[in-house]
Amino acid sequence: MTRHFDDLQLGSLELFCLAADSGSFTAAATEAGVTPAAVSRSVARLEERLGVRLFVRTTRQMRLSAAGQAYYQQCRQALGQLVEAERQVTGGQVEPSGRLRISAPTPYAHHRLLPLLPRFRQRYPKVQVDVHVSNRNVDFAEEPFDLAIRGREPADSRLVARRLEDAELVVVATPGYLARAGTPRTPHDLLQHECIQFELPSSGRHPPWSFRQQGQQVEIETQGGFTCLGDFLATATLVRHGGGLMQAYRFTVQDALASGELVEVLAEFGGTSRPFMLIYPQARHMSLRVRVFIDFLFAEGAWSPG
Repeated sequence: MTRHFDDLQLGSLELFCLAADSGSFTAAATEAGVTPAAVSRSVARLEERLGVRLFVRTTRQMRLSAAGQAYYQQCRQALGQLVEAERQVTGGQVEPSGRLRISAPTPYAHHRLLPLLPRFRQRYPKVQVDVHVSNRNVDFAEEPFDLAIRGREPADSRLVARRLEDAELVVVATPGYLARAGTPRTPHDLLQHECIQFELPSSGRHPPWSFRQQGQQVEIETQGGFTCLGDFLATATLVRHGGGLMQAYRFTVQDALASGELVEVLAEFGGTSRPFMLIYPQARHMSLRVRVFIDFLFAEGAWSPG
């Protein structure tokens, strides 16, 4: 049987598919553990072998050419069949491995995601986990992330969004602040109080506080002398030191409420929540490490039924 490919060419096919998946030589290089120059050379070798341009490159973006798109579909299918053949021969015992990159906002990272990760690594020790803790929205097309957790559904239809939970909102303050400034009895009383603000990185706005009043959801534009930027958990630190009132996710303050360090107010106007979504790019062949992490997250999370 005549050989059509050597090991170098097969490796070039894998790097080409990674570059096509991510739309970036840099992201493909990070995924494969090589340099961007190595990815570029591999693609150049394929283009020389085929006599066609596989990518159309500009200063702002990189996309597959028409020939590249057709070639990618066939290569991705062939590589997927090789992986499946290996899985069948080994009895499906291929172990997840490689680097997993996740982005999550600060409250969800500290109170939900990070406590789970040691358990995940114990179960899948060959998976290395990089966690980007930030309230900034990441761009999957430009940055090498596998998954992100965000507080809203993405506008991009190429992204999959799965709801992790609807996180309940509560308004809290210290007993000392309430003794000094009084306890608000209705949401509109907040206009006379020191309400700690958080500036959304995506819009630069202060989100209104949400309440349920007479069966309807109402939003109040609060104000105060403190505004936190970047780290939502900074608002909780200010609250615990008597800085004022804050509307927070219950899961971020439940221990302080249980100990009496903080007090919930306006509970009769509660019941509102905000969603947290797990977001990732659509992929015909999702890597095993991503797939097992998604399954783990929904099975083992603190929000899960079990």
